[in-house]
Amino acid sequence: MVLSIVAVIIGLAVLVWSADKFVEGAAAVARHLGMAPLVIGMVIIGFGTSAPEMVVSALASLEGNPALALGNAYGSNITNIALVLGITAVLAPIAVKSVVIRREMPVLIGITLLSAIFLLDYQITRFEAGLLLLVFFAYMGWSVWIGSKNSDDALAAEYTQELDSHPISMKPAVIWLIVGLLLLIISSRALVWGAINIATALGVSDLVIGLTVVAIGTSLPELASAIAATRKNEHDLALGNVIGSNMFNTLAVVGIAGAIKPISLEPLVLSRDWITMAILTLLLMAFGIRKARQGRINRVHGAIFIILYIAYTLYLLKTGFINP
Repeated sequence: MVLSIVAVIIGLAVLVWSADKFVEGAAAVARHLGMAPLVIGMVIIGFGTSAPEMVVSALASLEGNPALALGNAYGSNITNIALVLGITAVLAPIAVKSVVIRREMPVLIGITLLSAIFLLDYQITRFEAGLLLLVFFAYMGWSVWIGSKNSDDALAAEYTQELDSHPISMKPAVIWLIVGLLLLIISSRALVWGAINIATALGVSDLVIGLTVVAIGTSLPELASAIAATRKNEHDLALGNVIGSNMFNTLAVVGIAGAIKPISLEPLVLSRDWITMAILTLLLMAFGIRKARQGRINRVHGAIFIILYIAYTLYLLKTGFINP
């Protein structure tokens, strides 16, 4: 048990560090290859910030624990909105200026609703996982098209500013990309091993471990980047990273896990976890685009998100943490 806890703590620490280096290296390589800043932000950085969830969920499925993978994906979405944006907004209100983000919010709601269709029979088959991956690739194509057509968007300006503030030559960028990916895989393996052992020792489900410990851990890169971006007044970047990460989690993370091994769901996944994720996503859009020109996620909204996260966690402890 002690060794498992140590594996989770060290795994999470290395995971956060390696994910940051992986994103940094990938973004720099893409910049050297001439990709538009908005495309880098929406596709490369979006992929990179969800890399922890992808690797952890893929390894969990390979280990025969697809429920942990699903819990990681949905738990990360809940954590990203309620905890990451909640804390960030309380520290500094988030102004929404980007037209691209205003377009992405309804898309995220549509994808969230789509995911519910696959949950109705309490399983995600390989066919359904394949459909999720097809939608994911379509979203990637749309992101590239949007990114290349909106070079003057507020989000594009913030990504340009962020990339220019961390110039890296090609060789170090490639090295960080490779090293970050390798450490990401190794740390994820340690995290999954420790999480599964803890779940077994405590008599709790893999789903709950994924929704709590693993989800919070894999969302730490989003929290760090959101707070850093908001301090630099890069509000759209902070929000864009969260929205992009949730898109990747719902489509790619669940899709990859389900393609490796079909996922059988507890009924509470739909009535508790998906409902929470959907409500938070709707609130995010309501706060973010509630005005004709510009939305604003203020401190009150941030506090509401945090309160909802605490309420959800308490309900999770009551209904799913300890098996009878």
